[in-house]
Amino acid sequence: MEWLKHMNDALLYMEDNLDGKISIEKAAQIAQCSQYHFQRMFSYIVGIPLSEYLRRRRITKAAFDLQQGDKVTDVALRYGYESPTAFNRAFQSMHGLSPSAAQKSDTVLKAFPPVSLQLTIKGATEIDYRIVEKDEFRAIGVRKKVDASPEEFLIVKFSQCEENSIIEFLKGEANDILGLFIEDSTDGSGYYYLCKKTDAPMPEGMFEVIIPKHTWAVFSGVHEPSHIEDLFRRIYTEWLPSASYDLASGMEMEVCSGLDSGIVKHEIWLPVVKNT
Repeated sequence: MEWLKHMNDALLYMEDNLDGKISIEKAAQIAQCSQYHFQRMFSYIVGIPLSEYLRRRRITKAAFDLQQGDKVTDVALRYGYESPTAFNRAFQSMHGLSPSAAQKSDTVLKAFPPVSLQLTIKGATEIDYRIVEKDEFRAIGVRKKVDASPEEFLIVKFSQCEENSIIEFLKGEANDILGLFIEDSTDGSGYYYLCKKTDAPMPEGMFEVIIPKHTWAVFSGVHEPSHIEDLFRRIYTEWLPSASYDLASGMEMEVCSGLDSGIVKHEIWLPVVKNT
């Protein structure tokens, strides 16, 4: 239940700063996870991206202020809009009318309430997982820059040339394909690697990545790539709230094995630490 408290504390921090600058990095620190995992968790749990949630909350608060007689320009600046035009556009997209119209009496407006998270026991189907202690290892493959922290399911597409090169490289001593995201900055951006664990020399045009020693929560039972997003959602909304673990660094790994046997299996690996 500590996880739930940390998330609600982060939500309270953002709610208290809607009329100022909100640091997603600070919110993630309060939630005791990386910015990458914080934004992903929020999207899966609440059902909308964090950026959209904050926009709706600010426009809701803006409507209250306008009804109290505050000037449109003052309210626009208060909630982070540098121009009245941008504020008017955002306001109309939610309320269906202009900010000046909202100042009139007997005007119908929309209110998007603040979120507070609670644990709901669904009692649906079980989630298969295991905890694995894994030493540092080296992987080689191709990679793509992910410029912003993805708030929803991460889909990275490689060129045909890159796909052909990694397919050829994956032939050999290791058959498992790793889809590995590693956050490398405070804004949640990073690199997504399509790679394999190996001690072989690094071919030209590929990249080496060292994955440090970690405790991993490993989730299995997925036999189709299309089912991975559903498993991520269940991890964030069902397993994590009741587990005795917190997510650790901004990293996640998908392992695809059994390519040579015809029985392909997908696993999700998430770095975790015992919660305190």
